[in-house]
Amino acid sequence: MRQGSNTKERELKDMISHGKDIKIFAGRSNRPLAEGICKEMKLALGDAEVGTFSDGENFVSIYETVRGSDVFVVQSTSSPVNDNLMEMLIMIDAFKRASAGRITAVIPYFGYARQDRKAKPRDPISAKLVANLITRAGADRVLTMDLHASQIQGFFDIPVDNLLGSTIFVRYFEKKFAGNMDSLMVVSPDVGSVARARTFAQKLGVSLAIVDKRRQKANSSEVMNIIGDVKGKRVILLDDMVDTGGSLCGAAQALVEIGGALEVHACATHGVLSGKAVERINNSVIKEAVFLDTIQPSPEKRSDKIKYLSVAHMFADAIERIYEEVSVSKIFL
Repeated sequence: MRQGSNTKERELKDMISHGKDIKIFAGRSNRPLAEGICKEMKLALGDAEVGTFSDGENFVSIYETVRGSDVFVVQSTSSPVNDNLMEMLIMIDAFKRASAGRITAVIPYFGYARQDRKAKPRDPISAKLVANLITRAGADRVLTMDLHASQIQGFFDIPVDNLLGSTIFVRYFEKKFAGNMDSLMVVSPDVGSVARARTFAQKLGVSLAIVDKRRQKANSSEVMNIIGDVKGKRVILLDDMVDTGGSLCGAAQALVEIGGALEVHACATHGVLSGKAVERINNSVIKEAVFLDTIQPSPEKRSDKIKYLSVAHMFADAIERIYEEVSVSKIFL
């Protein structure tokens, strides 16, 4: 009788892969987002200290028990990329050694995502290397948003949930242009982003155009042609990230000068905004640039032209669904 009861308990334990409770911890890359997620879920942020020794080494101290818990580590691997990545790996290792029930790496912005293939001989595939590091550190699954290349999900040997930020942009622009949707048009800034832009245009119920450009070198491009009629239209340039802003601003200028667009709005999930990106946006024809807060906006990355939308509610919903073992894809329906 006792043996049968033990067998039943083991079977039940095998069916439940999540921990006994949810605990959310944050690295230093985007603590405000982690706090926003906790606020949405009515949870307290986990008690942990993350810091740096005098020689530059990172350390983490966890001040509460996580044994058997479903732990979510929120950390964008944005600038400084290597420091934030190492910090996340150390946190994951700490939770693993503290006997956490399950560890999910919540990476709103996944750094190294642009190095997803060999563009020329002897190139590394750094995105795969980072995936290996995260898995080896002890993560059981990954929750991220708008990977630069969807195939990166296959670089992991653990489950990956890739949230789509376009859902937030659809709500924003539907509200902003309520009653004037006929004047709108979505534009893909390059051929590689057509699939993403097409899905976005379909959700908004508007037409799609494409900026055809030839990239001469990294962070530099030349606009060649515009596929589609944007004359007299309010256009929305959609991309997954904006780094230096050169491509985005060049595409916006071409849409106005060559295509005859009435005004240009831009949106991208990740506002990397390195170098002179903010200055370029301020001096461009772009009327408004909208980003999600997957990367914590520093004071120098703010401008009257730049607006940030919160992703806290979407990540909170996804975390609850992961814990409850229900479909995350339902968020996008």
